[in-house]
Amino acid sequence: MSGDGVDTSKRRFLIAATTVVGGVGAVYTAVPFLASWMPSERAKAAGAPVEADISKLEDGQMIRVQWRGKPVWVVKRTEEMVKALPGLDAKLRDPESVDPQQPEYAQNVNRSIKPEILVAVGICTHLGCSPSFAPEAVPQPYDAEWKGGFFCVCHGSRFDLAGRVFQGVPAPLNLEVPPHKYISESLILIGDDRGAASRLL
Repeated sequence: MSGDGVDTSKRRFLIAATTVVGGVGAVYTAVPFLASWMPSERAKAAGAPVEADISKLEDGQMIRVQWRGKPVWVVKRTEEMVKALPGLDAKLRDPESVDPQQPEYAQNVNRSIKPEILVAVGICTHLGCSPSFAPEAVPQPYDAEWKGGFFCVCHGSRFDLAGRVFQGVPAPLNLEVPPHKYISESLILIGDDRGAASRLL
């Protein structure tokens, strides 16, 4: 059999065309497969840092923002509230915040960067209910010497105005303090604390 009747240019064309089509098919298969490994835009948004504007927050007030699907409280404590915190130590389970429920910069009696501003995740550490904000220092049915704080109506856990848990209640830990930093005097970024210099202005 002689090679005189074989058209090699057609053969090369068919080989090249088959290779190109196979390569394109492989890319079309690989792209969605690799993309499935990446977090979705919705998942990225759920974990993205959020800003809290505290410019209109008055003494004794609280605002709520959502971060990672959780309520985050930002409370502006009065000078009297801040002064009352050390006097509660004997009644608290973890007054010095030894358990890692907060970043290092919030491991203090106020559990905050600035003494007057508390940033805490508003979920009880017992079974995940959201406690009520009870800032007034008035006798309550659950505590005759109440100095203000948070009360979980689900099972009776109590937290002071620094989110520290009282003794003798179901909640085992203080409220979580999320990573955060001050972008300006009136703007807090919750969920990102990179850049130590920007934590305090």
